[in-house]
Amino acid sequence: MVATPWTPPPPSPSLPAATSHMAITQALADALRSCGARSALTGARTLHSRLINVGLASVVFLQNTLLHAYLSCGALSDARNLLRDEITEPNVITHNIMMNGYAKLGSLSDAVELFGRMPTRDVASWNTIMSGYYQSGQFLNALDIFVSMRQTGDSLPNAFTFGCVMKSCGALGWHEVALQLLGLLSKFDSQDDPDVQTALVDMLVRCGAMDFASKQFSRIKNPTIICRNSMLVGYAKSHGVDHALEIFKSMPERDVVSWNMVISALSKSGRVREALDMVVDMHGKGVRPDSTTYTSSLTACARLSSLEWGKQLHVQVIRNLPHIDPYVASAMVELYAKCGCFKEAKRVFSSLRDRNSVSWTVLIGGFLQYGCFSESVELFNQMRAELMAVDQFALATLISGCCNTMDICLGSQLHSLCLKSGHTRAVVVSNSLISMYAKCGNLQNAELIFNFMAERDIVSWTGMITAYSQVGNIAKAREFFDDMSTRNVITWNAMLGAYIQHGAEEDGLKMYSDMLTEKDVIPDWVTYVTLFRGCADIGANKLGDQIIGHTVKVGLILDTSVVNAVITMYSKCGRISEARKAFDFLSRKDLVSWNAMITGYSQHGMGKQAIEIFDDILNKGAKPDYISYVAVLSGCSHSGLVEEGKFYFDMMKRDHNISPGLEHFSCMVDLLGRAGHLIEAKNLIDEMPMKPTAEVWGALLSACKTHGNNDLAELAAKHLFDLDSPGSGGYMLLAKMYADAGKSDDSAQVRKLMRDKGIKKSPGYSWMEVNNRVHVFKAEDVSHPQVIAIREKLDELMEKIAHLGYVRTESPRSEIHHSEKLAVAFGIMSLPAWMPIHIMKNLRICDDCHTVIKLISTVTDREFVIRDGVRFHHFKGGSCSCMDYW
Repeated sequence: MVATPWTPPPPSPSLPAATSHMAITQALADALRSCGARSALTGARTLHSRLINVGLASVVFLQNTLLHAYLSCGALSDARNLLRDEITEPNVITHNIMMNGYAKLGSLSDAVELFGRMPTRDVASWNTIMSGYYQSGQFLNALDIFVSMRQTGDSLPNAFTFGCVMKSCGALGWHEVALQLLGLLSKFDSQDDPDVQTALVDMLVRCGAMDFASKQFSRIKNPTIICRNSMLVGYAKSHGVDHALEIFKSMPERDVVSWNMVISALSKSGRVREALDMVVDMHGKGVRPDSTTYTSSLTACARLSSLEWGKQLHVQVIRNLPHIDPYVASAMVELYAKCGCFKEAKRVFSSLRDRNSVSWTVLIGGFLQYGCFSESVELFNQMRAELMAVDQFALATLISGCCNTMDICLGSQLHSLCLKSGHTRAVVVSNSLISMYAKCGNLQNAELIFNFMAERDIVSWTGMITAYSQVGNIAKAREFFDDMSTRNVITWNAMLGAYIQHGAEEDGLKMYSDMLTEKDVIPDWVTYVTLFRGCADIGANKLGDQIIGHTVKVGLILDTSVVNAVITMYSKCGRISEARKAFDFLSRKDLVSWNAMITGYSQHGMGKQAIEIFDDILNKGAKPDYISYVAVLSGCSHSGLVEEGKFYFDMMKRDHNISPGLEHFSCMVDLLGRAGHLIEAKNLIDEMPMKPTAEVWGALLSACKTHGNNDLAELAAKHLFDLDSPGSGGYMLLAKMYADAGKSDDSAQVRKLMRDKGIKKSPGYSWMEVNNRVHVFKAEDVSHPQVIAIREKLDELMEKIAHLGYVRTESPRSEIHHSEKLAVAFGIMSLPAWMPIHIMKNLRICDDCHTVIKLISTVTDREFVIRDGVRFHHFKGGSCSCMDYW
C-alpha cells in the first residue's frame, strides 16, 4: 500500500479542435495520463517536447501531470530533471507526487529528504512518507511520522492515515500502542470507514488484544472477508484451532486465504492429517488452491513423511500453477529430502530457475535429518560458490548438524565464518552456536557467545539452562532461569527437566507448583511427561494421581505421549494393573505405548504377559524396534523363559533386520545365567561382535554366585575389574562368594583391592511415600524422627516370624536393620491395613530381606510391593511374585 496523494481531475468533454486553451490543456493531460498508465516513456517524452513547443511547459497542472507520468514509467532521472530545471514554482501536490515516486521506486531516503524541506504539507504529504516507511518495513519510523503529524497539528489524519499507522502497529505487535490508537480513532469520523475497520481488527489481532478485536468485529454490520480472515487467525492463536474451525464453518463466504489459514493452523498444531483432509474439502468446494495452499500442503506431507500424498500434490502444482515460486519449490525439496528421496530432492532443486537461500537450506537440512553430514557440508560449500554468500538460516542449520555429530572442529570454522560475515548478530545463529559448544562440552565458549549477544530471545536463555543442566550444574542453570525477564512453557520445562533428570525430583515437583502460579504459562504435554517421570523415579503414587487429575482439566489426558508416561509411572510405582488399564484406555497407541507396557510387565517379572503384548505388536502389523526387543528379552530373563528368549533373540535379526546390541546380549547372558546355563552364557559372550561391557560380565558374575560356580566367577570378575568399572557391585559379589566358600583371605584381598582403587560400597537406601511426603531410610540410620518406634516395631515383627521357623543369621546388625526392613516396619505403622505398602530401593534386595519380608507378609496379612535395583517384588501370603527367581 503506497499512498496516492494526488489524483488528476477527470477529463473534460471533447471540444472542437479550434476551441479554448483549457481544452488543449485537458487533452494533453489525458495523453500524459495514458502514457503513465501504459508505462510509455517515449510517448511521455514526446508530449514533454510538445508542451515546450506550444508554450504550455510552465503550466503547473501539466507539469504535475508530466511528473506523475515520468514516475509511473520508472523514469526517475527524467522526473528529477523536470523538478530541478523546469518546475520553478512547485506546490504541495508537486512534492507529494515526487515523494510518492521516490517511495515506489526504492529511493525512500530521497523522499524523506524532500519531505523534510517542504515549506508546506497536507495530509497526503504525511500519508506518503508514512506509507513509504511501512512499505519498506520500517514500521517504527512510520509510527514516529504519525506522532510528528499529531504534534505539528497542520493536518488531521484521515482514513488512509489510520489504516497505515494501524498496519505498522500490528506489524510491531505493540499491544499498548494498539489500545491508544483504538481510543484515538473514536474521536474521528474515519472509525466508520470499512477499510479502517478492517485494519483496526487486524491490528488488534496481531497485537494479541483478542477481546478488543472481538468487540470491534461485533460492531461491524457487514464485515469484509478480509476482516473475517483476520479474526480467524486471531482465534486460532488465542483460543486454539478448534475454535478457529467453528468460526471458519460459520463464515458466510470463504476465499482461498480463509482455507489457507485453517490448513496452516491445523498443520502447525500437529493435526497434519486433518490439514490434508481440509485440502481435499477445498477442492470439493471448487476453491482453486494457490501457491500458499501447496506450500502448506507439501510441508504437511513432509511432516507425515507421506511420499504418495506429496507426489500427487507435485503433479497438481505442475498442472495448476503457471510457474513454481521458490516457496513451493522449497516445500517440494523438503518433502523429498525428509522422506529420504535425495535423488528426487536434488532433481527438483536442480530444476529451479532461481535457487534462493531457502531452497538451499531446506535441502541441507534434509540431508542432515538422515545423518548425511558430509553431503550437507558439500551442499553448503556449493551454496557459497553459487550465491557467493549464505544467510543466517543456512549457517544455523549446518551448525546444528555439527551439534548432532559433535564436530566441534567444523563448528569452530563455521563460527569464524559467522564472525567474518557479521552473522553472529543474528539471534538464530548465536543460539545454534551456544547449542553446538554446549553439546561438545565447551561451556566457556557457549557462555561467552551468550554474553556478547546484543539481543537474546527465550531460545538463548533456554539454551544456557539446558547446557548447564546437561553437565549436572543445576545451580548455574537455575541462575540463568531466575535472571530471565520473561519465560514461556519451554523454559519452565527445561528447568523442570533439569531437576528431574539429575535426581532432584522434589525440587522439580515444587517448581511445577510455582509454574501453575505463573501468568500466561500453561503446562503442555512435555511438562506432564517430565512430571510423571519424576513421580516414577521416586515412587510418588498419590502425587502422580493428582497430576493425572491436572491433565484431565487441561485436556491432555488423551494425548498419546502423556498416557505413555502414565503407563511408565504406574509400572515403576508397582501398580501394574493400573498401567494396563491406562494402556487399554489409549485409543491411538504408538510403538512407545507398546514398549512401555512390555517394559512394565518385564520389570514385574510377568514375562508371559510381556510376550503377549509383544505378539500383539506383530499381529497388528506394526514393526518392533530395538527397544521392543530389549523389553521382551528382559521379561523372558526375569521369568526364566529360556526357550522363548532364544526365539525372540533369533527373530530380531531374521525377521526385522535388527542387529543385537549390548542391551540384548546383556539380557540373554542374564537369562541363560539365571537358568544355570553358565557355559552357554559364556559362549554367547565370546561370540559378541562388540566388546562386552561391565553389565554383561556383571550379569554372568551374578549368575555364577547364584549357582556357585567360583571358577567362572573369577574369570567374569577379572574381565569386570579390567574394565575399571566404578561400581562396587562386582567386587562385593566376588567377596561374598569367597566368604561363603570359606575363603576369607581371598574375600579380604578383594576388599583390599576395592580400597586401593578408591571404590566404596554403594550405600543402600529405601524410600516410600506416606501422606504426600517421601520418607528415606538407610541401614543403621537414626535420622528419622520415629526411628526408635520403627526399630521396636521391626524387633516385634522379627520375633513373630521366628515362630514360623525363621532363624536370624549371624550377620552384622546393619543387615538386621537393612533399609527395606525399616521401611516395611514404618509402612505397617503408618498405613491402613487394607492398603498395599509400596517401597523403593536403590540396590538389589538381599536374600535375608527377601525371606524376612515374605514371612512378615504372612504374620501381618499385608501386601508389600518393593522395587529394587533390578525388578519388582510383590509379597503376599508368604510368597513373592518372583518365585525366588531374581
